[in-house]
Amino acid sequence: MQDRINQHFNASIETKQAAAALLGPDISTAAQLLVTALLEGKKILTCGNGGSAADAQHFSSELLNRFERERPPLPAIALTTDSSTLTSIANDYHYNQVFAKQLRALGQSGDILVAYTTSGNSESIIYAINAAHDKKITTIALTGKEGGAVSDLLLASDIEIRVPSQSTARIQETHLLITHCLCDLIDHQLFGD
Repeated sequence: MQDRINQHFNASIETKQAAAALLGPDISTAAQLLVTALLEGKKILTCGNGGSAADAQHFSSELLNRFERERPPLPAIALTTDSSTLTSIANDYHYNQVFAKQLRALGQSGDILVAYTTSGNSESIIYAINAAHDKKITTIALTGKEGGAVSDLLLASDIEIRVPSQSTARIQETHLLITHCLCDLIDHQLFGD
């Protein structure tokens, strides 16, 4: 059992080291987009499915409450949390609309969508990004594997932060680290040391 545990830790470390070498500029650019939006009185909207929904909610809660220090709350909405809304949209329309319909109602030009998808092929995320584009909302897509359909959908003004891994578990672990990097960079730029 210890060997299997060590394999998981080592694989996670290797993925994070590979991501650190590749993704620093993209993470920095994404953080600057988020800071600019917040300074302009805009909000951050997050979404994802399954474990990626947990990541989306995690980011939103770190912004709304706090990350590692006391500071004013920052405006963020996790589009994954309202079970009545999610189930009514899924039931009355289709599951692929659960985030898109919320974005059309809650999103405003200048807001930022942070979309988590390990494969880049989740239909609900694809529809959400299309809705974001319709509303002039910039997308930051956290992906993995080959980036999937999401990669081809993004505009020049959007950012993809693609974890260099084929393993869903390793991608999600690295998405969490990227989320924490974004939180730290936002706090540092908005509130200093």
